[in-house]
Amino acid sequence: MLKIAITGGAGSGKSTVAQMFRELGAPVLDADAAAREAVAVGTPAWQELRRLYGAEYFNPDGELNRAKVAQLVFTDPEARQRLNDIVHPCVARELQARLQELDEQGAALALVEVPLLYEAGLAGAYDRVIVVYVDPEDQVRRLQERDGRGAEEIEGLLKAQWPLNDKAARADFVVDNRGPLRNTRRRVQEIWTELQKISKSS
Repeated sequence: MLKIAITGGAGSGKSTVAQMFRELGAPVLDADAAAREAVAVGTPAWQELRRLYGAEYFNPDGELNRAKVAQLVFTDPEARQRLNDIVHPCVARELQARLQELDEQGAALALVEVPLLYEAGLAGAYDRVIVVYVDPEDQVRRLQERDGRGAEEIEGLLKAQWPLNDKAARADFVVDNRGPLRNTRRRVQEIWTELQKISKSS
């Protein structure tokens, strides 16, 4: 089974592109969704984070307050590293299990949305990489407008990620998401056609 990663940067439109692939019939997994499951109430990772952060970083229902944790970890590199050390192994195991299921079901290929593919050293686990590209100014604007993040948090978030130019230079495919959505959709269709050809010939 051909394994393809979709990555990019914060605010680049990874989820939009992933949804376009889903609409074309591609099986697409989401590392962020796996991360949410990894820290669900009562899981080992949740218990470890509770010990690490204390009750103030959790909602009254016990759920991890992701927004509050994000504010902390994107302004404190050491806190970010501790979080990654707890969560990343759980996410990797969950994604591997889901990919194994798809493989056993006979899927010819699968896409995985992995925000920190290069930063976490995960690129080697995939046969092809798609990078969703926008200008840094677009990232800042989207993070302000969409997520309501403050300037310091945005700066920390972007510093924690490789520049998109570096990611695009290493990618097998680049989706330029700076223009109209119809252009993005056209590029996704082109890549989907190419991936299907590769999966049939491999």
